[in-house]
Amino acid sequence: MGWSEDLERVVTAAAAPGAAERALASSELLASAIDADRDAGLFARWGRAAAPSDDAGEPLLRRAVFEALHSRAGLEAAWPVGNAGLLRTYGVPLAAAAHGTTAEPGHSPALARALGLDDARFAPDGDSGTLLARATDAASVLLASGGEFSWYALVDGRATRTVLGPARGGARALAYAVAPAPGYAPLLVALFPITDAEPVRRELDEASARLRWGAV
Repeated sequence: MGWSEDLERVVTAAAAPGAAERALASSELLASAIDADRDAGLFARWGRAAAPSDDAGEPLLRRAVFEALHSRAGLEAAWPVGNAGLLRTYGVPLAAAAHGTTAEPGHSPALARALGLDDARFAPDGDSGTLLARATDAASVLLASGGEFSWYALVDGRATRTVLGPARGGARALAYAVAPAPGYAPLLVALFPITDAEPVRRELDEASARLRWGAV
């Protein structure tokens, strides 16, 4: 069974009580990836974010799926706020599958090109570690490098860091990290490509500091 079949199995089962957890446990690529990420401690490198939502702020991910993901990952979460790495990497494609959309998740060929990597770098079934492991490495490298543009701000005493990489393949990669509390180092929250960087740069230069891109 492949990645798409795993996603379909979980979202189809989500309506019945307890079915999402059972479907996730019986999936192949999805369950094994989350297990590997949990055992490697990768979720601890990511901060908190809200579940994927539409333009009106309505969650696109079923609560049962949200809870099944966090249970599998061994994480505590209070709907709709959970682990950003888990939600960005596995929640977003599950939300897309539930709504029958074909929109690319942030971890896509476009992101790989913006980072100067091979298009297949973020393929779900890649053979060089889990999708989250590859995304975590890429985001950490971009943040450490400072990219071409970098911003630091405090939001209610919490340190935030935003980095934009150089333009490649018609896009720039953006990495974003937020401290969980004052006095702590920022944790990863988002990694995605943007095709029009000017509005983002202008807002970060001029707007008041606030949490962005789903960070909580």
